[in-house]
Amino acid sequence: MKRIGSPLIFKDKKEKLNMTKQRDTSWNNSAAWYDDLLEKGNNYQSDLILPNLLRLLEIKKGVKVLDLGCGTGYFSRRFFAKGASVVGVDLGKDLIEVAKKRSDKGIEYHVGSADDLKFLTDRSFDVVVIVLALQNMENSLKVLQECSRVLKEGGKVFLVLNHPAFRVVKSSSWGWDEKNKIQYRRIDTYLTSAKEKMQMHPGDDPSVYTWTFHRSLQDYFKMFVKNNFVVTRLEEWISPKHTPTGPRAAAENLARKEIPLFLFLELRKINS
Repeated sequence: MKRIGSPLIFKDKKEKLNMTKQRDTSWNNSAAWYDDLLEKGNNYQSDLILPNLLRLLEIKKGVKVLDLGCGTGYFSRRFFAKGASVVGVDLGKDLIEVAKKRSDKGIEYHVGSADDLKFLTDRSFDVVVIVLALQNMENSLKVLQECSRVLKEGGKVFLVLNHPAFRVVKSSSWGWDEKNKIQYRRIDTYLTSAKEKMQMHPGDDPSVYTWTFHRSLQDYFKMFVKNNFVVTRLEEWISPKHTPTGPRAAAENLARKEIPLFLFLELRKINS
């Protein structure tokens, strides 16, 4: 739901005007909706991602955390409550305004692009957290370069992605094998990088969208190496949803247990 990265390239002035208007509208429409969605709970962020991140981060009082692509500050506030010193950054002005209204005064928020963090000093953070945002950032290589710059030696990036091997925008879906009574995951493309439109608010105006970018695991790992990161932990997280009854309940629940929808990576900065 977040769009952070370098500017888009437009074919002509008319396209730029239309897209600018659309982006303004999309952020105004999405900020309140997204905030409400997270705060109500019973979603992937509250039920799956947050508890796993807190388990892995093991936050100690005073640790400096950069929440990159922080949105409305949902994770920033939880990290702060555990004793971290938190800075949140997002390109969405409306999202940051909501974050400031909801958050304690001790959290510092900035409107800014993740690939240009010039307002943050070198080697000033222990941890950078990027939750479901890097996949929506166009200039991801530069984003990781900035992460490396602002991290202390030995600092870490905690990265959560839609699993790139199983969730390929417009090229993956659930399927049903009637003969064998099996639910399966269909993957039409994987190695080819792609830029796709993503509707900002499901069920609302389909003309209001942002962009998402598919990259393979090897694409990500090449970017990690170029920016002096090594992967020190990898976890694949399954959906916590459960189908209680129905003719396909058992097959659906089995598929959820076997096919992870989210990928967690811990990156550590090494000496350049």
